[in-house]
Amino acid sequence: MDTSHYQMAKIHIMNFLPLSKDAVHIYVGLIVFLGAVILWKKGRMLPACLIPVLAIACGMEVFDLIDDWRAFGYPRWSASIHDIVNTVFWPVAIVALVKIRALN
Repeated sequence: MDTSHYQMAKIHIMNFLPLSKDAVHIYVGLIVFLGAVILWKKGRMLPACLIPVLAIACGMEVFDLIDDWRAFGYPRWSASIHDIVNTVFWPVAIVALVKIRALN
């Protein structure tokens, strides 16, 4: 079974960065979130800024699930859910904290 281009790109990124796979997911989520805040909402941390983060997280996991299906014969749902949570956790926490602060 050949490794997909997506998996090869991930391998190259992991070899280049001195970070764990989980840390890379966290950083991707934060970068996408901050990009949305800066470019899309002009500095306002709104729940709508979570949409691109969730889209990227789910998009990455679709490719992982397809590759899992090809490699193992089944999708590894728990690994994908873990990665999605890692990617969206801090952006969701930041928006929640901003909302809580706004309510006070």
